[in-house]
Amino acid sequence: MAGFIQIIEMHTSRMDEVEALGKEIRARLDDGRPSSPLRSTITADRNRPGVYYNIVEFASYEAAMENSSRPETAEFASRLGELCDEPPKFSDLDVREVWEPSARR
Repeated sequence: MAGFIQIIEMHTSRMDEVEALGKEIRARLDDGRPSSPLRSTITADRNRPGVYYNIVEFASYEAAMENSSRPETAEFASRLGELCDEPPKFSDLDVREVWEPSARR
């Protein structure tokens, strides 16, 4: 398997606060542990104002689950819920294939 991705769908009118929270928690999670996220991408839905997605990449499902058990992650989820207009939705995805055009390598 090529990895694991978690997508967090957020509906919020307080995105600046969500981004500040993300930066705070990322600084605490960026400690070199194998379970730490490999990458996080924050996106805004162009067609639905106030809808955002956080795409978090992990080396494996096991790494993601280990990361989920960290107190920092639990704190993030709790505080994120307070900043959203409705509960965030989490999607857990096994990566089956990644393709990158050869011209971009």
